[in-house]
Amino acid sequence: MEDQWLAWAKRLQALASTGLHFDVSEHDNERYREVADIAQNMLASLGQVPVQQILNMHSDFARTYATPLIDVRGAVFRGDEILLVQEKTDQRWTLPGGYADVGLSAAQNIEKEIAEEAGLSVKARALYAVKHKAKHLYKPDIRDFYKFFFLCEQIDDTLPEAGHECLGADYFDPRQLPELSTGRVIAADIEAAYAFRADPSRFTAFD
Repeated sequence: MEDQWLAWAKRLQALASTGLHFDVSEHDNERYREVADIAQNMLASLGQVPVQQILNMHSDFARTYATPLIDVRGAVFRGDEILLVQEKTDQRWTLPGGYADVGLSAAQNIEKEIAEEAGLSVKARALYAVKHKAKHLYKPDIRDFYKFFFLCEQIDDTLPEAGHECLGADYFDPRQLPELSTGRVIAADIEAAYAFRADPSRFTAFD
């Protein structure tokens, strides 16, 4: 669960961004900029990083209505093993996926991500969870995310091969998982994939 101070700072920043986007009056503009400065300094202090780093992570600040980002992840099975990819940034492992691109559906996005990261052709078969990242035990993030988790089926017979964004791609026994990249995936996400696979009549989990 996200730290309460982090949640408050993110909410203040989002309110300031949306207020500045609509820019109703010079008086309100001044106040929203002050709220933004406070929120960004809070985030920098909480993350122990320079304020400029916070600004760089929000390139769309005040340019549109502030909304959560979308992250898509896919569970692909081979027998009882599950596909994971190794991230370059932290050398840890995750379900393949990433930011959703404009112009593609959520299912098309995860199919594209798995092709790019693991070299496999897959079809998204079911949505097994939609999670608000801040409400779960992920590594804290100053950005806000909705995470979409799909059960995917491989439709070719190729072996996984890491794409240019990854260091590795392989199938793993759920009892012997490598160290996970917890900003992207946690063990509960993998456990939920196995549970949904065992009983597809389950309802999609959501926050």
